[in-house]
Amino acid sequence: MEVDAGDDGRIRTGTLATATAHAFTAVVGAGILALPWSVAQLGWILGPFILISFAFVTYYTAILLCDCYRTPDPVHGRRNYTYIDAVRALLGPRNEVICAVLQYALLWGTMIGYTVTTAISIGAVKRTTCFHAKGHKAKCGVSGNLYMVIYGGMQIVLSQFPSLEKLAFISVVAAVTSLAYSLIALCLSIAKLSSNHEFKGGIMVAMVDNNFTEATSTKVWHCFQALGNIAFAYTFSMLLLEIQDTLKSHPPENKVMKRVTSYAIGGTALFYISVGCMGYAAFGNDIPGNVLAGFYQPFWLVDIANLSVIIHLIGAYQVFSQPIFAINEKLLASKWPTSCFATIYTIRLPFTHKGVFSFTLTRLFLRTVFVIFTTAVAMMLPFFNAILAFLGAISFWPLTVYYPIRMYMVQTKIIRGSYRWMSFQGLSLVCLIVSLISGIGSVAGMLERLKQAKLFHIDM
Repeated sequence: MEVDAGDDGRIRTGTLATATAHAFTAVVGAGILALPWSVAQLGWILGPFILISFAFVTYYTAILLCDCYRTPDPVHGRRNYTYIDAVRALLGPRNEVICAVLQYALLWGTMIGYTVTTAISIGAVKRTTCFHAKGHKAKCGVSGNLYMVIYGGMQIVLSQFPSLEKLAFISVVAAVTSLAYSLIALCLSIAKLSSNHEFKGGIMVAMVDNNFTEATSTKVWHCFQALGNIAFAYTFSMLLLEIQDTLKSHPPENKVMKRVTSYAIGGTALFYISVGCMGYAAFGNDIPGNVLAGFYQPFWLVDIANLSVIIHLIGAYQVFSQPIFAINEKLLASKWPTSCFATIYTIRLPFTHKGVFSFTLTRLFLRTVFVIFTTAVAMMLPFFNAILAFLGAISFWPLTVYYPIRMYMVQTKIIRGSYRWMSFQGLSLVCLIVSLISGIGSVAGMLERLKQAKLFHIDM
């Protein structure tokens, strides 16, 4: 097998096939479950058009980012192992700090979203089991507080294991489970559509009243929020360079990664359009925020889908949380290197021959407190669609559009005021407006829900 040793000494064996698998795993996630609801807010004309538009923008900016893996030359230059490395190399330390803050905010926000989504899925399993045993007219209400606490407790235990996010089996499990619940959602939607014998939904949904009433304003906020949900579903750019860093240098990484991007974004777009449109056609304007919440039969298949979501998000939570833990622990260790909190303690595990568990007080307390705080925030803001939309809003323009365009212009030395420069600025401005209105819609949605919600009281 051909291998490539980089300037950091690492052996790279990645190919077009392995990188494409990584890219699909990075793109397809729990955000797909909100797409039918998002299409419902936009209607049959705008819904599919917006899904395609986001796919095109994500693909185009990702292609630009592929040429920023090496600097100053895209083929023979020095490697940038991560997204932040590329920002530092091309845009300087100030932009590196801003980018890092945005990335860590997105990681933490995703942890909150995963906590809410997992609680919803656990509640859905209990509810479908109850309906199967007692009938669809039975009162099968469930509260999400207990499920969030249990999920948080599991994450506290898992967070104490070092480098858990680097285990290969987590990526395999994530790929299998995300594909499982996505396919089940699509198949159940198609089955429901065929039993309805009609396509539901409307041409335009947000504007249905001639007068600007409170109900109409809510629909407008939901329409804006739908843009954020779709943007979140296409989140990919942050991991692109890390995937590219696994590739062999021959053929050139940027050329291979561009093919990977076309396959991943193209395939994902077709999948998203299928799930979003089939779910909307099956439920119409009554589509729930999480499409799986609309199905109860066959109960075993619905339970498999929800269990797949739960299993996926248990591991995915650690993938997103470990970088936050690492940076905070690194900062504390550099500031107080001789503190007792930086000392490594070792405990021999019982009932094992040579098993030991090593930890620091920083890891023990910091990670525990952080997970507890994240769980508490999720319990205060248990709004599935609004949280996903907000994450999409804060990540789409700066991380998916602005920085890749800026880095590419610096890398290729595009002249200020030229036709390409103006085209890039125009694209960036349009995407900034989309991020702003989706952010406004998601915040408005959360504020609206907070008026009706009770603190730390979640009914599903």
